[in-house]
Amino acid sequence: MTKDPTTTELPDRLSNDPKSPFYNEEILALDVGIRFKGAEKTNVAEYCVSEGWIRVTAGTAKDRFGNPLTIKVSGPVEPYLRSKGE
Repeated sequence: MTKDPTTTELPDRLSNDPKSPFYNEEILALDVGIRFKGAEKTNVAEYCVSEGWIRVTAGTAKDRFGNPLTIKVSGPVEPYLRSKGE
């Protein structure tokens, strides 16, 4: 099933962690981009538009289970689909 990127509705909340209930492989395959406070972010692990926050990875730090540490940052979030040229 092929989805048209121009008509795809992005979810209010999305995570790139397969263990999260907000993980959606089909949408992540469409190459979702995030603008946070007007700047494009490339290290976003999770976002929520309605609550206005993103979780970004904290460098190379890991927790005791080997997962990357994340920091929750508040502000305006704008998810979008990247075109192939970007």
